[in-house]
Amino acid sequence: MMGEPETHLWSGSRRAATIAAAAGLMLLAAGCAHKTQNVQSRQTAPPVSQYPPGDSGPVGVAANSSANVPRSATPPLNTQPPARIAPTPAPTGGIDDEDRDYINTHQPVYSEQGLATWYSAPYKGRKSANGQVFDDNALTAAHRTLPMGSLVMVTNLKTGQSSAMRITDRGPFVEGRVLDMTKASAMATGVYRAGLAQVRIDVYRTPKPMETGGRWCVQIGAFHKEHEARKLQSKLEDKYPGANVIEFPGTDSYWVRIRPAGDNRQVAERIAQKLRLKDADTSAYLTRLD
Repeated sequence: MMGEPETHLWSGSRRAATIAAAAGLMLLAAGCAHKTQNVQSRQTAPPVSQYPPGDSGPVGVAANSSANVPRSATPPLNTQPPARIAPTPAPTGGIDDEDRDYINTHQPVYSEQGLATWYSAPYKGRKSANGQVFDDNALTAAHRTLPMGSLVMVTNLKTGQSSAMRITDRGPFVEGRVLDMTKASAMATGVYRAGLAQVRIDVYRTPKPMETGGRWCVQIGAFHKEHEARKLQSKLEDKYPGANVIEFPGTDSYWVRIRPAGDNRQVAERIAQKLRLKDADTSAYLTRLD
């Protein structure tokens, strides 16, 4: 599992100041309601916080990400190679007794609903995005935007079955899906036989803030022919000279990944939005690297 500038999906066309102010009040009220957030499949990242790095603020309160990023902004030139992402190891088996105790004594800080499926490694010894070898028997899952190592509880909304698990991989890179689970996680939640199910993901703990910071990229694909992926890679390199763009093979397809200078989230969001607006058939996924 594992441009220009259009702003974030929460941004629309500019309206009169009074309408914008009213809309802002409505968003603030909704953010303070502390209700389950139903996130669209194209965008599963929590909104950018109005609070400074290191302070995520009260749960549910967030500001429009476009407030801090001008529409005319372009990524700065960056001649340095992208910084390495440090591994985020998970306990053996995915979760431990301390994780279970934490879930039993705390409330979730963020929730979303969507379709989940399960997956297995295409070959033995394949590593997950967190740096550890993939394990079918571990209670882990892949999510595109939650911080690596996040502790979550996944509930099958049809059967009521639920299980704690940890985010250790990135994906699913399929439209309309929000979570990809290991075989063990799928069996624990009643998704294994069905193959696909509507679930609620309750996030209990994250090693890094969800709303601020992070290292971000856009993953585009899948291409059936390598020359198609390389063609897009060349275009993106010309358009974003400060970004790191790579082309790489998947199991049976080819992908392109672009990391904007500084792995900046707002720039990554604009790139993804621009690609989708240009071609409705383009699958561009905002993805967190750390």
